[in-house]
Amino acid sequence: MMRWVYSWLVRAMVPLLRRKLALRARKEPVYGQWIEERFGRYQGVAQPGALWVHAVSLGETRVAAVLIDALRAQHPGLRLLLTHSTATGRVHGQGLLQAGDVQAWLPWDTPAGVGAFLRHFQPRAGVLMETEVWPNLSAACAQAGVPLLLVNARMNQRSHRLALRWSGLSRPAYAALRAVWAQSDTDAQRLREVGAPVQGVLGNLKFDARPDPHLLAQGVSWRTGLTRPVVMLASAREGEEAMLLDALQAHPGAWAAAHWLIVPRHPQRFEAVAALIGAQGWQVQRRSQWVAGPVRAVGGDLSGVEAPSLWLGDSLGEMAAFAALSDVALLGGSFVPTGGQNLIELAACGCPVVMGPHTYNFAQASQWAEDCGAAQRVSDMSAAIEATVAWLAQPTQRAQAARDSLSLAQSHQGAAQRTAQALAPWLA
Repeated sequence: MMRWVYSWLVRAMVPLLRRKLALRARKEPVYGQWIEERFGRYQGVAQPGALWVHAVSLGETRVAAVLIDALRAQHPGLRLLLTHSTATGRVHGQGLLQAGDVQAWLPWDTPAGVGAFLRHFQPRAGVLMETEVWPNLSAACAQAGVPLLLVNARMNQRSHRLALRWSGLSRPAYAALRAVWAQSDTDAQRLREVGAPVQGVLGNLKFDARPDPHLLAQGVSWRTGLTRPVVMLASAREGEEAMLLDALQAHPGAWAAAHWLIVPRHPQRFEAVAALIGAQGWQVQRRSQWVAGPVRAVGGDLSGVEAPSLWLGDSLGEMAAFAALSDVALLGGSFVPTGGQNLIELAACGCPVVMGPHTYNFAQASQWAEDCGAAQRVSDMSAAIEATVAWLAQPTQRAQAARDSLSLAQSHQGAAQRTAQALAPWLA
């Protein structure tokens, strides 16, 4: 009964979804392409038997790339059906395709849409990355006999509470999965409590995602000639850029201590962030306008004749280069209650992290980073500025934190091979 009500609500929201896609397409044209796939209508004839991997957005697609490489090594000739829900995920996913592979949007979670998707592609099995469990999708796969598997699975405390509160809807969805492999013991316990058939704990695939060496080299080249260190607000969520600007205004000495770089999490916010920086009296130096590297900031402190300047990382797929450029990173998503972004990628680039109080999306990795000295935890953005300036004044300690970051990333690798082996029975 509850899934019937849910399905009715999802169908009623279809006009709103179409409008949202049209609005998003103005800034990200990929949202305006292949729109009918969102509702289960696909072109051509698909060859049955591909392995279906769903990576909802850019982060999940990068993680899926690591797993896909391991699967291809163990199963040469594997054909892939790769699905996404966001433009950044789909664009990045294009680079993972080989001959015989197919890429598509995963349809909106209506019974008709997911049913048509399964009938069209007829995958041998479905692999969901991390969290993407949907009621109608799970039910349709069970009915069609398509094994649905959840890998690198995580469940934060908030999602756990919601799943328990709406157990009439969530429990059948999780119970319909054929197997689940969790990132940590805590994730495994929460998933079991909501009905998921957890088979084991295999670690976090993100630790196996190695930075692109060309991007690392680019970041190092950008540092050439800089006389001050660089601090990055990495993968900033809405509201955090304003927090940083306010904190810099309140700590004028921080401006003189470093170059400051803001990298927003979502590309559709690049223009809004640039406007925000300008509205508060700062000059904006954008990555999209760099030639050989960042334009050097002119002037000194806030009392100087010239306005202070900030760098804006308005590009996609260059986080490794930004991390190699930076001496310290402020962890986006951790200063607002969104759970924090991926600090593992920063650690793999040898970039120490200052993180706020909200890191529940990467709770275990955050704790490991703090315990080994690769990260510091603070209460708010003002405290983050103070901690960062103090770290910048201690180059020996900061260098050790960079080494600790690399050690953290390297010591937890291996989840990709373990997950590929766990999936082997569904690929025989």
